[in-house]
Amino acid sequence: MPISYGDFEKVDIRVGTVVEAEPYPEARKPAIKLKVDFGGDLGILRSSAQLTRHYTPETLVGRQVIAVTNFPPKQIGKVMSECLVVGMPDGEGEPVLLSPDHPVPNGGRLF
Repeated sequence: MPISYGDFEKVDIRVGTVVEAEPYPEARKPAIKLKVDFGGDLGILRSSAQLTRHYTPETLVGRQVIAVTNFPPKQIGKVMSECLVVGMPDGEGEPVLLSPDHPVPNGGRLF
């Protein structure tokens, strides 16, 4: 179903740097708790992501990621998720993160 460019502009998709990542063993499915620095007016936002197939907390810290930053906060178990880190499925349906191929300033908006 086609959407208008105006609809696309409503989705705030930004780049940020993971500043903290830790296992989330309490989650129903294996997940990692993240804190992502989007800089500027957004600052640091929390998220939970099912990334354990391809990533460890240690490999995520310092990595730039892409996230939707204007969804309302969502309770995911004990974590209040404030952004949705995005990825694409690999051949088995496991998430692979999207990220810029060159470092860019935190907070940059997708256009």
